[in-house]
Amino acid sequence: MVSKVSALSGVETLLTAHDDPLTMSITPPATETLSEKTERLALEQHAKQISDQIDQDIERERERERKAAKCIKVLLLGQSESGKSTTLKNFQLLYDPKTFRSQRPSWRAVIQLNVVRSFHTILEAITRAQKHDREATSTSPSSPRRSPSPKIGPIQLSPELLETKARLDQLVDLEKSIVDRLTTAGGGSKNSDLATAALLLAPGPIDTTIANTQLNESPSSPTATLKKAPSREVAINSSIPWKEAFNKLLRASGERSSIESRDIIDFDDPEDPGHVLHACSKDMIQLWNDHTVRHLLEKQKVRLEQSSGFFLDSLDRITGERYTPTDDDILKARLKTLGVSEYRFKLKDPASSGSLRDWKVYDVGGHRSQRAAWVPYFDDMDAIIFLAPISCFDEVLEEDHKINRLEDTFKLWTSIVSNPLLKNTNIILFLNKVDILRTKLAGGVMLKDHVVSYGDRPNDVDNVTAYLRRKFAGIMQEKSSSPRVFYGHLTTVIDTSSTNKILANLRDMLMRQNLQQTNLLY
Repeated sequence: MVSKVSALSGVETLLTAHDDPLTMSITPPATETLSEKTERLALEQHAKQISDQIDQDIERERERERKAAKCIKVLLLGQSESGKSTTLKNFQLLYDPKTFRSQRPSWRAVIQLNVVRSFHTILEAITRAQKHDREATSTSPSSPRRSPSPKIGPIQLSPELLETKARLDQLVDLEKSIVDRLTTAGGGSKNSDLATAALLLAPGPIDTTIANTQLNESPSSPTATLKKAPSREVAINSSIPWKEAFNKLLRASGERSSIESRDIIDFDDPEDPGHVLHACSKDMIQLWNDHTVRHLLEKQKVRLEQSSGFFLDSLDRITGERYTPTDDDILKARLKTLGVSEYRFKLKDPASSGSLRDWKVYDVGGHRSQRAAWVPYFDDMDAIIFLAPISCFDEVLEEDHKINRLEDTFKLWTSIVSNPLLKNTNIILFLNKVDILRTKLAGGVMLKDHVVSYGDRPNDVDNVTAYLRRKFAGIMQEKSSSPRVFYGHLTTVIDTSSTNKILANLRDMLMRQNLQQTNLLY
């Protein structure tokens, strides 16, 4: 009985071996000669040596990574428009200037969009004033007379001003053209992946249905309301690399695929928005410097000078025929991002004879709908840089007009310093946009009108910033989940010296940690 079982097992093994494709493929042919066998064995030995070498290289790389200094990870936090993206650009300018400057053509298009959007806002303000004047004129003597709106009129609009406005109405169409180039690839395919990479955003929660309608409808469509609706902002989805999006932006058609996002600008491109801007330059400068327009904007509380992406004081240069952005222009350019952006840098590590250390800087969206994405990053960060835009004390959130932006920043700061997941993470506070704060205070905007606790203290930048610094420090001391050192700096992130302060404070904080084994003690 046993012999039968053994015999059967042998047959099954033989059948399995013969049926196995791998075994059949490596089994030498029955007709193999001695010389063929010798050659085959030599090739197999050579292949084994290569395989062993690869295994050794992999093991050495793993060992090197185990011994190498730990990558430093930094997380940028703050509400939307707090300066996070500008801080990232500062990092890139300081430590990867070649890449930063290779993207000038891409940022040129963004700056052009910023300029056109600013004029769209001005044109809308004039249109509101015109509508108010028509309504006031059409009121019959017997009808109850409405009092002038305190935000709009009465302001006399001269025929010359209205003629200038009429000539500049084409900028609204130019804005749509720039957005189309940004959100669609090549010849304008509506199914491009970039059509989902960029959205036109209205104030309030992101509505992709509205956004896609604005992107895909033709100008003649009844639902294509971009030109008539309030100006919407372009936002780039960071899940698709922004550089890829801009590479496609620079291609006006499939034949222009040779133009990449390098330090090359095709000034002869007939679709380049620069041609229209240059042709409108004189009217744009005249309208922006018109005293009536300035008064009108002031009455309607439109503060273009205090917003991101403001270039109207440099129109003569930016509307030039062969305009190329400067480093400062790129830092000031406004482009809204959705999702999480990761940037990698290599910085010299003075603790290891000047060798390079990997740094990763993460920028997560500050819109209220995106803040849930912050938490997954909390357990693996060396430091957090929290940007508090202190100039926004008299502003409300774009997504909720009932909430003051400074109050929202206080709440965000409280939630960060009190989060138990961050009890071992060092935090740097940037009291940002001090330049805009100084302008507002000098213009007579009173902090006490918006922050009651400020009381009757002097309304100057020194006293206001000292008060806000104490406020943030007090919240950290009271709410922090563990004892911390307070690092707070007054900054303007379009100034690269702010980034140097970031790095200096990161080194200081890392010195306080027990990181000798990872060579982080400077």
